[in-house]
Amino acid sequence: MHRSGLDNRVSAVLRAIIFDLDDTLVDQEGAARAAVVGWAAEHGISGPEVVARWEAVSGPYYQRYQRREISFQEQRRARAREFLGVDVGDAEADELFAGYLTRYEAQWVAFADAVPTLRRVREAGLRTIVLTNGEDAHQRLKLDLTGLAEHVDLHVSTSTLPVSKPDPQAYLLTCERAGIAPTQALMVGNSLAHDVLGPIEAGLDAVLLDRHDAHPAAAVRRIATLADLAW
Repeated sequence: MHRSGLDNRVSAVLRAIIFDLDDTLVDQEGAARAAVVGWAAEHGISGPEVVARWEAVSGPYYQRYQRREISFQEQRRARAREFLGVDVGDAEADELFAGYLTRYEAQWVAFADAVPTLRRVREAGLRTIVLTNGEDAHQRLKLDLTGLAEHVDLHVSTSTLPVSKPDPQAYLLTCERAGIAPTQALMVGNSLAHDVLGPIEAGLDAVLLDRHDAHPAAAVRRIATLADLAW
């Protein structure tokens, strides 16, 4: 009985912090908004509704990709066709989306609190892990271009897993890859469902990064900036 209690205490020692990527470490929303305004204008589309229209088009198709209903490239083509209101083949849809993608990638930037926090985590003797819903090559490029890659010990994109967040298996498989128990990991991210409730269901601890005070009533650990992260 004494041995079992000891094992439980050891397994609960924090060994890693798992970060979401988009809108946690990288300002994805800001990049997308800036990119779509210029891209839309190039195609004769302007006005205050452009960003909201792009988000309304993009969201459902990206969710279908995350559910494995369509491929990463298919969701891109579908977004370009619907947003621009064109009926074109795959090659032309790819070319159209590339106009947005070039602008989007050029706008990628890490939040000012991202690198200092990753450094602080490592200085505390903990591993830095990124778990992101997305296509692996695309998300790795994002880490490289924003200068975050060198501060991350393990990167897991859900395109390399059988499921996406918030399926509990996404967090459990990430912990398995890291060689740690779920009780040894803390998940941090901006999505209540994907980065807090999902991890908690899987047995991890979790903190909600609520930069814009969108969840004031959420009964979870909540911080306004990564600089406030404690463990």
